[in-house]
Amino acid sequence: MAAKNLGKTIVLLILVIIMILGGLLWFDFLGVVNAKRFFAPLYRLLGQTPQTSVTATKSRPLVADLDDDRLAKRLEALDLRAQELNKREDEIAKTESQYDAVVQELEERLKMLEEREATFEAQVKKYEDRDAELVKVARYWYNMPPATAVAEIVKMEDQDIVDIFRKEDELAEKERRASMVSVWFMNMPADRAAVVQRKMTNKPQSLD
Repeated sequence: MAAKNLGKTIVLLILVIIMILGGLLWFDFLGVVNAKRFFAPLYRLLGQTPQTSVTATKSRPLVADLDDDRLAKRLEALDLRAQELNKREDEIAKTESQYDAVVQELEERLKMLEEREATFEAQVKKYEDRDAELVKVARYWYNMPPATAVAEIVKMEDQDIVDIFRKEDELAEKERRASMVSVWFMNMPADRAAVVQRKMTNKPQSLD
């Protein structure tokens, strides 16, 4: 009876040892414990090489991997952001270039308008000065004896005579008096008077 109990005890001990060894192997496989050195002779006996890589249960390598992943993702996000900013910068530069071209065109047009305005003002001033001079000469001749006035008239160019005669007609109508043009014609040489009279009839009023 004692021998039978001893045999059961030995069998149970063997089973317990086998279960412990099996548990160690399983926990080692799961990475819960590191029993590779303990089972190294058994691995070599079976012709296997024990796993020596670092398991994921060691916190520092895992945390380091996570930090590297986060850093890589942040760097990727920053790179995408930098590309987006560069694209926007290029678009802004292109828009500014277009605006500069429009501004330059507007400045050129403004310059042309200013030049045209200056030319127009110069023409107006020239016309006003010419008109003032015609009024002055017409009044000067009007206040002179006809023969004396004609002596001055025949010395002038035909177009100047035409302009002054027209101004005299204009002043006479405005001031409601008789014009001296017909008197001046009567005192001029016939051939010269005919030429001036024909030019007054045929040619439009001079703007000079």
